[in-house]
Amino acid sequence: MSGTNVNDSGRMFKSPFLEAMTRTHIAIPLTLFYGTGIGAMCWSMAVLDLGITACISLFLVGIIFFTWVEYMVHRYFYHMATDSPRKARIQYLFHGVHHDHPRDKKRLALPPAMTLLVAAVFIGLFRLVLGEYGFAFGGGFLTGYATYLLIHYAIHIHHPPKNFLRIIWKHHNIHHFVGDTGAFGVSTPLWDHIFGTMPADPRAKKHVAG
Repeated sequence: MSGTNVNDSGRMFKSPFLEAMTRTHIAIPLTLFYGTGIGAMCWSMAVLDLGITACISLFLVGIIFFTWVEYMVHRYFYHMATDSPRKARIQYLFHGVHHDHPRDKKRLALPPAMTLLVAAVFIGLFRLVLGEYGFAFGGGFLTGYATYLLIHYAIHIHHPPKNFLRIIWKHHNIHHFVGDTGAFGVSTPLWDHIFGTMPADPRAKKHVAG
């Protein structure tokens, strides 16, 4: 890591407005996206009357679909090739700063204004493709995003738990502190297994070498 203080990523923009837009308390996006995601699910069942089984199924598929989107964005956008100054700047603003300062609490989530815009685009797309069922699917997608934010925040702020969830902490810490060419999944290592980007366990390699 090139940062001298992993807890404070410093100033990124000269403009006070733009600078303020880069920081957010984790409670804000969690409230927004859990509220919107669960609300969309309830709307589908109570108002649109689309059927409990169909709504729950689409909600769960929406969560799973989010984990795939999370993986793809992390792998191909957040870790894009920085073969030009412009790309390098974009990559740093969106993700590189997080690798330099992984414990900066206020930059562990994209600002609400940006994420709301992205969420609106996705919900609109789901509504276009799935009709009214897009609300249940989109509710799952937003709930998946909120869960990703919660997991990501917990990994960087809290010590790993002494239970099965420990594997998620370990997986993401390999990405940060061993090598960022693998372990792109945060909320689940599933897609790393599927797409062959699951890195070798450094402790296992050390044991074999010894």
